[in-house]
Amino acid sequence: MGQEPKDTLTKLELQIMKVIWRLGASNAGAVQDGLEQQLAYTTVQTMLNILTKKGKLKRRLRGRSFEYSATISEAAASRHAVRDLVDRMFGGSSEELVMSLIKSKQIDAKQIARLSRMLEKKGGHEDERS
Repeated sequence: MGQEPKDTLTKLELQIMKVIWRLGASNAGAVQDGLEQQLAYTTVQTMLNILTKKGKLKRRLRGRSFEYSATISEAAASRHAVRDLVDRMFGGSSEELVMSLIKSKQIDAKQIARLSRMLEKKGGHEDERS
């Protein structure tokens, strides 16, 4: 039922992935500079190595440093995170997630109707594989 732990991104891993998605292939220094929070270079390097071991990044030697690039798209990572949330918190029920958003007043009927119209204009669901 659950996903492998290596598939789930921690908050810090996600922040690093967002920098790489925004900048494209980058070395550790560029990633460090692109982060909103200040992190030590060694911490950034460690996180890049972890993401490489998880298969979320690939690296290649450019000059004397490694350049890291994403192996997963931001859209695919987002879909995985939502699926993980639905599985863990709502027993796999997307309807329960939507009901939770409605009950907590994070979305209302007008917004749901607007989203439904947007989906109809797009012709349904996007391809699940990106």
